[in-house]
Amino acid sequence: MKYVFYVLGILILTLVISFTIQSDLGTSPFDALLVGLSINAGLTLGSWEVIIALILICFNSFLKRQRPEVLGLLTAFITGIGIDMWLFLLHHLITPELWYSKIICFGIGLVVIGLGTATYLHTNFAPIPVDRLTLIIQELTKTNIFFSRTVIYLAFLIMAMISNGPIGVGTLLTVCLGGLILNYFMPFTEKVLDRILTHPSTSPNNDKDKKHSI
Repeated sequence: MKYVFYVLGILILTLVISFTIQSDLGTSPFDALLVGLSINAGLTLGSWEVIIALILICFNSFLKRQRPEVLGLLTAFITGIGIDMWLFLLHHLITPELWYSKIICFGIGLVVIGLGTATYLHTNFAPIPVDRLTLIIQELTKTNIFFSRTVIYLAFLIMAMISNGPIGVGTLLTVCLGGLILNYFMPFTEKVLDRILTHPSTSPNNDKDKKHSI
């Protein structure tokens, strides 16, 4: 069951990332870096997602002093395909022109990115390397998700500026609010998903089976 939530979380995450990119108000610093690299060096956003993921896997391995989590590359690959797919579809279906439609598009993306990330992270299955880095920094600094996510966003904001990525008011809002939103959704999704994932083990049918076996 947890793999269903893993896939669902990735689909939600990639959809709303595409929403923020389409809003043209400035996306997250990480995605701004992807766009900047795509414009200046070629390749799709999804391709750069995988390349940077590979670099981060090595960096995370160095920080944790353990073997690289190669499985995270699978999530990055799926995420990259998802972003490219949603951008292709949204380009033909949703292209906000008016300022309020751009704000709505970005606002939905900013909030639901936190929900999608928290959902798939709670499955604890092959996190995207940048999200694994968030958890590593949280552990090393003994702080919370808000602090570690904000530190990462600031680092990627600098890199996005160097690569001439699309930085706007939305990018600054993501730096300020992205970690806060993720920090809010983490305990919420933990409570909800734990209840759903543990429900089958406490169902009446299971109780009957246990009594029958006794």
